Amino acid sequence: MSDGGTIARRGLLAGAGLVLAAPGLVRAAAAKPRVAIKTGRGTIVVELEDKRAPITAANFLRYVDAKAYDGGTFFRAARTPGVAKDGTIVGAPDAKVRPFAPIRHEPTTKTGLKHLNGTISLGRFATGTATNNFFICVGDQPYLDAHPGQPGDNAGYAAFGRVVSGMAVVERILSLPTNGETKFKDQRGQWLKPPVPIVTMRRA
Repeated sequence: MSDGGTIARRGLLAGAGLVLAAPGLVRAAAAKPRVAIKTGRGTIVVELEDKRAPITAANFLRYVDAKAYDGGTFFRAARTPGVAKDGTIVGAPDAKVRPFAPIRHEPTTKTGLKHLNGTISLGRFATGTATNNFFICVGDQPYLDAHPGQPGDNAGYAAFGRVVSGMAVVERILSLPTNGETKFKDQRGQWLKPPVPIVTMRRA
Protein backbone atom coordinates (compact mmCIF):
# COMPACT_ATOMS: atom_id res chain seq x y z
CA MET A 1 0.00 0.00 0.00
CA SER A 2 2.84 2.40 0.89
CA ASP A 3 4.49 1.86 -2.50
CA GLY A 4 1.22 2.48 -4.26
CA GLY A 5 0.63 5.62 -2.22
CA THR A 6 4.12 6.88 -3.00
CA ILE A 7 3.62 6.29 -6.72
CA ALA A 8 0.25 8.04 -6.58
CA ARG A 9 1.76 11.04 -4.79
CA ARG A 10 4.59 11.19 -7.31
CA GLY A 11 2.03 11.08 -10.10
CA LEU A 12 0.14 13.98 -8.54
CA LEU A 13 3.33 16.01 -8.12
CA ALA A 14 4.31 15.31 -11.74
CA GLY A 15 0.85 16.35 -12.88
CA ALA A 16 1.06 19.54 -10.86
CA GLY A 17 4.40 20.30 -12.49
CA LEU A 18 2.87 19.91 -15.91
CA VAL A 19 0.00 22.21 -14.96
CA LEU A 20 2.43 24.84 -13.72
CA ALA A 21 4.50 24.56 -16.89
CA ALA A 22 1.49 24.51 -19.23
CA PRO A 23 0.62 28.24 -19.10
CA GLY A 24 4.07 29.12 -20.45
CA LEU A 25 3.74 26.54 -23.19
CA VAL A 26 0.27 27.82 -24.10
CA ARG A 27 1.51 31.41 -24.22
CA ALA A 28 4.40 30.42 -26.46
CA ALA A 29 2.12 28.48 -28.78
CA ALA A 30 -0.43 31.29 -28.95
CA ALA A 31 2.03 34.19 -29.36
CA LYS A 32 0.70 36.80 -31.76
CA PRO A 33 2.93 37.90 -34.65
CA ARG A 34 4.63 41.26 -34.27
CA VAL A 35 6.06 43.57 -36.91
CA ALA A 36 8.66 46.30 -36.39
CA ILE A 37 8.04 49.33 -38.62
CA LYS A 38 11.33 51.26 -38.82
CA THR A 39 10.66 54.82 -39.97
CA GLY A 40 12.66 57.99 -40.41
CA ARG A 41 11.13 59.17 -37.12
CA GLY A 42 11.63 56.04 -35.02
CA THR A 43 10.37 52.47 -34.75
CA ILE A 44 6.78 51.34 -34.22
CA VAL A 45 6.01 47.75 -33.19
CA VAL A 46 2.56 46.34 -33.91
CA GLU A 47 1.02 43.09 -32.68
CA LEU A 48 -1.40 41.41 -35.08
CA GLU A 49 -4.69 39.71 -34.23
CA ASP A 50 -4.10 36.79 -36.57
CA LYS A 51 -6.79 34.66 -34.90
CA ARG A 52 -9.54 37.28 -34.83
CA ALA A 53 -8.75 38.89 -38.20
CA PRO A 54 -6.91 36.07 -40.03
CA ILE A 55 -7.44 37.26 -43.60
CA THR A 56 -6.34 40.84 -42.96
CA ALA A 57 -3.38 39.91 -40.73
CA ALA A 58 -2.13 37.31 -43.23
CA ASN A 59 -2.43 39.86 -46.04
CA PHE A 60 -0.33 42.38 -44.10
CA LEU A 61 2.31 39.77 -43.27
CA ARG A 62 2.46 38.75 -46.93
CA TYR A 63 3.52 42.28 -47.85
CA VAL A 64 5.94 42.45 -44.91
CA ASP A 65 7.58 39.13 -45.84
CA ALA A 66 7.89 40.29 -49.46
CA LYS A 67 9.63 43.45 -48.16
CA ALA A 68 7.05 45.42 -50.13
CA TYR A 69 6.86 48.20 -47.54
CA ASP A 70 10.60 48.89 -47.59
CA GLY A 71 11.02 52.29 -49.22
CA GLY A 72 7.37 53.15 -48.68
CA THR A 73 6.08 56.09 -46.64
CA PHE A 74 3.65 57.39 -44.11
CA PHE A 75 2.17 59.95 -46.46
CA ARG A 76 -0.97 61.18 -44.73
CA ALA A 77 -1.82 62.50 -41.26
CA ALA A 78 -5.55 63.11 -40.81
CA ARG A 79 -5.98 65.09 -37.60
CA THR A 80 -9.35 65.41 -35.90
CA PRO A 81 -10.31 69.10 -35.97
CA GLY A 82 -10.15 70.68 -32.54
CA VAL A 83 -8.83 67.56 -30.78
CA ALA A 84 -5.14 67.52 -29.85
CA LYS A 85 -3.18 64.37 -30.73
CA ASP A 86 -6.17 62.66 -32.31
CA GLY A 87 -6.55 61.21 -35.80
CA THR A 88 -4.87 58.66 -38.07
CA ILE A 89 -1.61 58.25 -39.95
CA VAL A 90 -1.62 56.35 -43.24
CA GLY A 91 1.21 54.24 -44.68
CA ALA A 92 1.78 52.41 -47.95
CA PRO A 93 4.49 50.86 -50.13
CA ASP A 94 6.18 52.88 -52.85
CA ALA A 95 3.77 53.55 -55.73
CA LYS A 96 5.90 51.33 -57.98
CA VAL A 97 5.16 48.25 -55.88
CA ARG A 98 2.53 46.09 -57.54
CA PRO A 99 -0.13 45.05 -55.01
CA PHE A 100 -1.35 41.53 -54.50
CA ALA A 101 -5.00 40.74 -55.23
CA PRO A 102 -7.55 42.53 -53.01
CA ILE A 103 -8.84 40.60 -50.01
CA ARG A 104 -12.26 39.90 -48.50
CA HIS A 105 -13.34 42.49 -45.95
CA GLU A 106 -13.34 41.51 -42.26
CA PRO A 107 -15.63 44.02 -40.50
CA THR A 108 -15.33 44.82 -36.82
CA THR A 109 -18.76 43.26 -36.26
CA LYS A 110 -17.18 39.93 -37.24
CA THR A 111 -13.78 40.25 -35.56
CA GLY A 112 -14.88 42.00 -32.40
CA LEU A 113 -12.00 44.45 -32.76
CA LYS A 114 -12.45 48.21 -32.43
CA HIS A 115 -10.67 51.29 -33.74
CA LEU A 116 -9.17 52.36 -30.44
CA ASN A 117 -6.00 54.29 -29.65
CA GLY A 118 -3.10 52.42 -31.29
CA THR A 119 -5.23 50.21 -33.56
CA ILE A 120 -3.74 49.30 -36.95
CA SER A 121 -6.30 48.85 -39.71
CA LEU A 122 -6.46 48.33 -43.46
CA GLY A 123 -7.48 51.09 -45.84
CA ARG A 124 -9.94 50.52 -48.68
CA PHE A 125 -12.32 52.11 -51.13
CA ALA A 126 -15.34 49.82 -51.63
CA THR A 127 -15.52 46.62 -49.58
CA GLY A 128 -13.35 43.92 -51.10
CA THR A 129 -10.84 46.39 -52.61
CA ALA A 130 -8.28 46.52 -49.75
CA THR A 131 -4.67 45.71 -50.60
CA ASN A 132 -1.71 47.33 -48.84
CA ASN A 133 -2.58 50.82 -47.54
CA PHE A 134 -2.88 50.77 -43.75
CA PHE A 135 -3.45 53.28 -40.99
CA ILE A 136 -2.85 53.64 -37.27
CA CYS A 137 -5.27 55.37 -34.92
CA VAL A 138 -4.28 58.04 -32.41
CA GLY A 139 -7.17 58.23 -29.96
CA ASP A 140 -10.36 56.18 -30.23
CA GLN A 141 -12.02 56.39 -33.66
CA PRO A 142 -15.40 54.59 -33.34
CA TYR A 143 -16.69 56.06 -36.62
CA LEU A 144 -14.24 53.73 -38.40
CA ASP A 145 -15.98 50.62 -37.00
CA ALA A 146 -18.78 48.87 -38.89
CA HIS A 147 -22.24 50.23 -38.13
CA PRO A 148 -24.88 47.92 -39.61
CA GLY A 149 -28.19 49.61 -40.19
CA GLN A 150 -26.65 52.96 -40.95
CA PRO A 151 -27.12 54.40 -44.46
CA GLY A 152 -24.49 54.19 -47.17
CA ASP A 153 -21.27 52.20 -46.81
CA ASN A 154 -21.52 51.10 -43.19
CA ALA A 155 -19.02 48.21 -43.26
CA GLY A 156 -16.23 50.23 -41.64
CA TYR A 157 -12.58 49.28 -41.88
CA ALA A 158 -10.76 46.05 -41.02
CA ALA A 159 -8.87 46.48 -37.74
CA PHE A 160 -6.25 43.75 -37.34
CA GLY A 161 -3.86 44.65 -34.53
CA ARG A 162 -2.45 47.31 -32.24
CA VAL A 163 0.71 49.24 -31.44
CA VAL A 164 2.63 47.70 -28.53
CA SER A 165 5.70 49.96 -28.75
CA GLY A 166 6.46 53.32 -30.33
CA MET A 167 3.13 55.10 -29.90
CA ALA A 168 5.11 58.31 -29.33
CA VAL A 169 6.47 57.89 -32.87
CA VAL A 170 2.92 57.60 -34.23
CA GLU A 171 1.92 60.78 -32.38
CA ARG A 172 5.01 62.56 -33.69
CA ILE A 173 4.14 61.67 -37.28
CA LEU A 174 0.55 62.85 -36.77
CA SER A 175 1.85 66.27 -35.66
CA LEU A 176 4.06 66.90 -38.71
CA PRO A 177 3.26 69.53 -41.41
CA THR A 178 0.46 68.49 -43.77
CA ASN A 179 0.66 70.95 -46.64
CA GLY A 180 1.49 68.34 -49.26
CA GLU A 181 -0.36 68.16 -52.56
CA THR A 182 -3.09 65.60 -53.24
CA LYS A 183 -5.64 64.99 -55.98
CA PHE A 184 -8.27 64.02 -53.39
CA LYS A 185 -10.26 67.10 -52.41
CA ASP A 186 -11.44 65.63 -49.11
CA GLN A 187 -7.81 64.95 -48.10
CA ARG A 188 -6.40 68.41 -48.66
CA GLY A 189 -4.47 69.60 -45.64
CA GLN A 190 -3.75 65.97 -44.65
CA TRP A 191 -0.80 64.95 -46.82
CA LEU A 192 2.58 65.09 -45.15
CA LYS A 193 5.29 67.29 -46.62
CA PRO A 194 7.72 65.67 -46.65
CA PRO A 195 6.29 62.17 -46.14
CA VAL A 196 7.93 60.01 -43.47
CA PRO A 197 10.00 57.18 -45.01
CA ILE A 198 9.39 53.57 -44.05
CA VAL A 199 12.92 52.20 -43.97
CA THR A 200 12.07 48.56 -43.31
CA MET A 201 9.24 46.41 -42.00
CA ARG A 202 10.16 43.05 -40.50
CA ARG A 203 8.61 40.44 -38.24
CA ALA A 204 9.80 41.17 -34.70
